[in-house]
Amino acid sequence: MLDLYNIVAELCSDIVNSCSEKFFVEYSCVSPAEKARITKIVQIGIPVLFLESGEGVCVRELSSENLTTEFLENLKSLVNRLEADRDYYALLGLLQILDRSMTLLLNEAIAEFEQESFSIVLNTNRETVGVGILPRCSCVWERKHRLVHRYNNLESFLYNILLIENSVLGELIDEHFFLKKELFPRFRERNAVKIAATPLRRERNFKVQLTDKDKVQYFNIEYENPSFEADNELIWKKIWTAAENESDIVVFPELLGNAEMMKFVSNKIKALSPADADKIPSLIILPSYWEKNRNVVTVMDKFGNVICKQNKQNPFRKVFGGVGYLEQISSNLVVNILHFEGIGRIAIMVCRDFLETEYMQQLMRCFKLTLIIVPSFSTGSYDFRRSFDLCAHEDCNVVWINSCAALIKGKEANFQDIGYVRKRISRNEDEAQMLYKMPICKGAFDGECAHDCIYYETIQGV
Repeated sequence: MLDLYNIVAELCSDIVNSCSEKFFVEYSCVSPAEKARITKIVQIGIPVLFLESGEGVCVRELSSENLTTEFLENLKSLVNRLEADRDYYALLGLLQILDRSMTLLLNEAIAEFEQESFSIVLNTNRETVGVGILPRCSCVWERKHRLVHRYNNLESFLYNILLIENSVLGELIDEHFFLKKELFPRFRERNAVKIAATPLRRERNFKVQLTDKDKVQYFNIEYENPSFEADNELIWKKIWTAAENESDIVVFPELLGNAEMMKFVSNKIKALSPADADKIPSLIILPSYWEKNRNVVTVMDKFGNVICKQNKQNPFRKVFGGVGYLEQISSNLVVNILHFEGIGRIAIMVCRDFLETEYMQQLMRCFKLTLIIVPSFSTGSYDFRRSFDLCAHEDCNVVWINSCAALIKGKEANFQDIGYVRKRISRNEDEAQMLYKMPICKGAFDGECAHDCIYYETIQGV
């Protein structure tokens, strides 16, 4: 049986595999006469895609009732004919018309995805055609014409369809989470996201173990506390402080989690009165926990439910006594993408993952990310700041939070700031607003910690 999403995915695949960067650059300046030719071809072949209005002919928003056998057969026939003629201007023009006409269908798909624990792509032929398609949530700080500076690929011409190319994704496995509308109640009111970020504390609750295996030297993390009650009370204190300050997302650093943390926080949230429960941040990015050679960040929602767990993919290299040791983690290759209308697409990149430029750009290109959250445990901030500009170029904001527990003697100059929010601003705003700095407290350099530090920044529409 013919399926609209499979036909669209096949059309995308043919264009991606057949058209050069030069083609896309030239198509970005296609003439009015050529646009009229394309529209006429599509209108004759599939008249249901158009309707008459007071301003002339416009593209119809399709509903499920329009997806008749006749419509799908006509669409498939037109695609086949244009492919046989190698009329790729018309094929791309047809795809753009479909992108506009599928708005209602894609919004309905989002509503269905919101009810699922996680989602996969809409088309069932992903393995054969090499691309997947999903609804593309809008983002209030993303330019309407994202990638306007480089019209050299297909996604530059799509606005409602999120195109995922297997060739870009590589061996990674993508899982998608369309967050329910009620999860961000304050976002609807202020069209902005308030971020809370905390370095948590100066003390470490683990020790580093050095080992070697198969000629390679590794380090592992071993947690020391027999009871993590005090640690979890501090984590909860930060969550509640963020809640009282009407934060939408609260972010913790890397490695300072523990085995009892998820259950503790979940129970705390579920024991709250309805009035207090409403205050809890929509997303809680808990500190990562290192266990069984996996460094994992848990993402929890405001109701105390685990949305997903993001594994660190790229090991950190650390020098001990003049010798290099590699973090002994196993990657599960799964990349979790959170979708929300108005915020776009969020990814968690644990410390080193963000610094692996090829990996970071791979994810940005594949999923058109609009917000990257980077929990870290790092001896410096310089390399992270260098990567921020790559994200800004793609309309992607970044939240980076480090931990004072990573501070070591001789590296104090790297810890003037313990976190940053790098955000896109409008052309009328002061450039200094692009980078919000979180200065470290002075007591940290003397090993002191009052456990009070938490920082706030708001990312809003542009």
